[in-house]
Amino acid sequence: MSDKKSLKIMVVDDEKILRVSLTDELVEAGYYTEAFDNAAEALEKLKKIKFDMLLTDIRMPEMDGIELLEKCKQLRPDIEVIMMTAYGSINSAVDAMKKGAYDYLNKPFQMDELYLLISRIEKLKKVQEENQQLRAQLETTKGDLFVGRSEAVQETMKLVEKVAKTDSTILITGETGTGKELLTQTIHKYSHRRDKPFIPVNCAVLSREIFESELFGYEKGAFTGANATRKGRFELADGGTLYLDDVDDIPLDLQVKLLRVLQERVFERVGGGNAIEVDVRVISSTKADLKQLIKEGKFREDLYYRLNVFPINLKPLRERKSDIPVLVDYFINQKVNRANIKISDNVLNSLMNYSWPGNVRELKNIVERLLLLAENGEIKMSSLPAEIYNLSPETEIGEGSFENMVRNYEISIIKQALNQTNGNAAKAAELLKLPATTLRSKISKLDIKI
Repeated sequence: MSDKKSLKIMVVDDEKILRVSLTDELVEAGYYTEAFDNAAEALEKLKKIKFDMLLTDIRMPEMDGIELLEKCKQLRPDIEVIMMTAYGSINSAVDAMKKGAYDYLNKPFQMDELYLLISRIEKLKKVQEENQQLRAQLETTKGDLFVGRSEAVQETMKLVEKVAKTDSTILITGETGTGKELLTQTIHKYSHRRDKPFIPVNCAVLSREIFESELFGYEKGAFTGANATRKGRFELADGGTLYLDDVDDIPLDLQVKLLRVLQERVFERVGGGNAIEVDVRVISSTKADLKQLIKEGKFREDLYYRLNVFPINLKPLRERKSDIPVLVDYFINQKVNRANIKISDNVLNSLMNYSWPGNVRELKNIVERLLLLAENGEIKMSSLPAEIYNLSPETEIGEGSFENMVRNYEISIIKQALNQTNGNAAKAAELLKLPATTLRSKISKLDIKI
């Protein structure tokens, strides 16, 4: 008998000889198998034991295979069903497939035909199990990546779930401070390369002179000061993940060298002639619009397509403001016990009204500052930076003179109008139902920057 296999199979057929022979074959092949001569008994058993696969005849008395299929799917949605028919009825087979059957077999059939289908189902189950495990891992670690419940966060995590187990080259786009490196680390952590190196490279700080030697390494004596052979980042990342941050900052004439390595996975160290092969997954990120840089002749189009196999865009914080209260709680908890901190709705509303040009990174720094300024565990409006405080119409009574509160309220309304009109003062005046000259006077008097 073969080694016991994980797949649990139930066989349902009112024809005894076929039912028994099929069951014996499957047991001999190492599968846990139970046989039933009617659909009702099979359903009762399925309520007690989780089977992975159902092999059932279509034509049976009392309850046929189609009805059994439907009831099994209601009871165990993840069970895979193979239908058997001695009548070669295409209509019945198509009907079964529409109702969720995996496939069908025409009687009589060879066991090799059945084993081929079983093998496919085993592979499908394995992929489903891996996806469930990854989903569970990502759910428990979301706080380490993107804290929040917004639709943007959920969509990002779905993309991570799809791509983490592959070797696809990824291009992450998004503004500074959105968490591109954290996302890359998460993808690496849940890939099959997790036990291999994760090597980050900040392309923005690599000058033209050291670009090649940093990425590809150099041989002893390659240039003045090269007193020993040194491995580059590609070589150090062999088997793992290489993260190229700010790839838009790579000089145009050096982009061709990167393109060659991405295409051939082969390079030479500076001053060397031996070809070095590497197995590296490349994930890159950019804060710039690479398509625009291509139009301007500052970025190679062929390199762009090589990097942009699987794109992920990280939304800025201003486009997922519903995450701000959750992020605030998270950052507070990183420093102190959240239960010991009182933060008013006015403060949270002020944070929600702000545009966050520095994104999550800026919010984290602001929360740390607010904690340092908190009095007796209470975060007050007066602790907010001026650029945030002045945006809020919910100025707390008693935290300034009447004139200052009115001034702050005016600033807030005008800034909101300007934000809605993309800085167009004439349109903002229409929105506020003010003469354009009056609004321009107030902008000047209140020192509002457009």
